[in-house]
Amino acid sequence: MKVEIINIGDELLIGQVINTNAAWMAEQLDLSGFPVRLVTVVRDCHEQILETLQEAEKRSEVVLISGGIGPTNDDITKKTLCEFFQARLVFDEEAFRDIEIFFALRGLHVTELNRQQADIPEGCISLPNKIGTARGMWFEKQGGHNKNSIFVSMPGVPFEMKEMMINEVIPRLQKKFHPPFLYHKTALTQGIGESFLAAQIEAWENKLPENIKLAYLPQPGIVRLRLSGSGNNEQRVRQQVNTALKELEAQISDYIFGYDEDTLEEIVGKLLLEKGKTLATAESCTGGYIAHLITSVPGCSGYYRGSLVAYSNEIKESLLFVSPNILKKEGAVSEETTMEMAVAAQTQFDADYVIATSGIAGPEGGTVEKPVGTTWIALATPDEVFARKYLFGDSRERNIRRTALQALNMLRKSLI
Repeated sequence: MKVEIINIGDELLIGQVINTNAAWMAEQLDLSGFPVRLVTVVRDCHEQILETLQEAEKRSEVVLISGGIGPTNDDITKKTLCEFFQARLVFDEEAFRDIEIFFALRGLHVTELNRQQADIPEGCISLPNKIGTARGMWFEKQGGHNKNSIFVSMPGVPFEMKEMMINEVIPRLQKKFHPPFLYHKTALTQGIGESFLAAQIEAWENKLPENIKLAYLPQPGIVRLRLSGSGNNEQRVRQQVNTALKELEAQISDYIFGYDEDTLEEIVGKLLLEKGKTLATAESCTGGYIAHLITSVPGCSGYYRGSLVAYSNEIKESLLFVSPNILKKEGAVSEETTMEMAVAAQTQFDADYVIATSGIAGPEGGTVEKPVGTTWIALATPDEVFARKYLFGDSRERNIRRTALQALNMLRKSLI
């Protein structure tokens, strides 16, 4: 089954609006057994839309379109679809009744532009829009490059498109094509790079059944390993994927911290709550980013005491009591400094655990001895305090993110 997406809108191509529709549509289609092979973004231009439709017909059996079917003059998708399918616009009484009800409930009158939204290309199936006025349009084209091509046009407004996809488009596609069952499980790893991870699990990967695929999905500080199984027997596919996941766990258990949509901040929070322990942070190079991640979790007030962003040496000395001699001799980015920061914050915040960070985030400030990306992370626990050194790279944003995730994972390992 060859499925593609066409998103229409000038705003998508000039960077004014991020194309979140494509990501959401592709995810939902994949979960429903219709993996997407191509996404195209095109301007609100008659010739470009028509050309894209003609190209899509040559290569795909299902083409889903979003955008360009509203009440304004720049919404030209409907007219272009009429030309593509050699159809004329006809007035849809049911669609117009829905539009009248939509405006009446809001105390508004239907304008001529809104009335025109009830004009639908002849021969298509009109899909209801329960939360808007622009109808969806389902076309089936016989012959041509594909024996039976399906084109579905939907509004570009995200919440309208999503409602139509879930309640109309995907159920109709499933009923028509009966796709194979798809099952995904994702292992989340931290503390090992993609290439090193690939080398460590190469033998396991090579023995995966033909219907199970592995995808490496790296991001700063984390590598996600997604297992995707497909087949007509749902129970068997689930069992195959789960068995493969257990085998993977046995090989890299030190690096796996969670699964699917888990986050380190959520996992750490649950562990702290379960153990009845508290946490504080003393941050320098991360500038409060660790505190931000922790406080993004609902209920964090049950375990999180607070944070001190000690960016300057003066603040490290006056509020975290870091020794001036240590700062002079070892520097702010050192094992000794971060350990003193952690111990002092443990007392200041009356916390069981403290994460402390200090590093050279970049892009400037590095030296031969301490290049950009040099980072020290300290962890104070009820029983000990220790620090680890890392060399993360030359990107400031990535360094901050990687430091935060590494710190949270250090805490997670100390809690389990």
